[in-house]
Amino acid sequence: MRSAQVGGPAGLAPTAPGDPGTLPYAIAPRRTKGPPPVTAIPPVRNRRAALLGAVCVLALAGCSEDPDAGTNGVGKLAADKIQSKSVTAAGAADAVRLSGTVVTSGRTYKLDMRLKSDGGTGSVTSKGSTFGLLRVGEQLYLKADADFWNSNGDSGVGDSLRGKYVKVPQDDPSYKKFSGFTDKDVLLSSLLTLHGSLATDGHHDQNGVRTIRITGDDGSGGTLDVSLEGKPYPLRLVRAGGAGTLTFSDWGKSFAVTEPADDDTVDYGKQLPSS
Repeated sequence: MRSAQVGGPAGLAPTAPGDPGTLPYAIAPRRTKGPPPVTAIPPVRNRRAALLGAVCVLALAGCSEDPDAGTNGVGKLAADKIQSKSVTAAGAADAVRLSGTVVTSGRTYKLDMRLKSDGGTGSVTSKGSTFGLLRVGEQLYLKADADFWNSNGDSGVGDSLRGKYVKVPQDDPSYKKFSGFTDKDVLLSSLLTLHGSLATDGHHDQNGVRTIRITGDDGSGGTLDVSLEGKPYPLRLVRAGGAGTLTFSDWGKSFAVTEPADDDTVDYGKQLPSS
């Protein structure tokens, strides 16, 4: 007689004593082929991966963002077109305020002026002396302290004119010189000029307003920042050759210019003192 087979036929496992069924062996389950079991990613790793993905998306969005989106569109134009539109907008504005420095004939003037077509008012500082200017129509007034008027050595003149609005005769040599500081069209036409080859120099910010910058000869011929919001007004000018820097604001904001009271006015005659 053959001895009993210990392991049983291949693929079969012995049944425990008392198991139901007619076969002495039960069929063992076969292991099916397939992908290996997936290991769960810890929650912390999930969060890190999500954060990294979000950062990448934001970075890509920033790189592809149009710097001229939501602007007046002049930033997409050539530099000469930008300058032309800026000068046109400035000329059409009813009023403007300009402040900064202007160097002319070797002398530096610090300006703080409000200008419109029929007049202007503000202050000018030069060589440590400050004087006020007021123009109403064609009439120009100059207001200064005693030291300003006493510069020619005549203290009596300074005492009588200090703090007064002194009428500047139109025939006086100083009329043309000082009235230019109060004439919007004359002043802007002489200032808003760049020299040399024009080019754009990227997007910038001037007091919270987005701008496009144009340059003359890579900056040596001056730079001009033009607003990208609303009308393309000039907002900042750096003049060629170190001839001063000016900022422009309050475009289109009107203001009143009125004749000073008679008690505050002095008519000195046909010509002012040499000071």
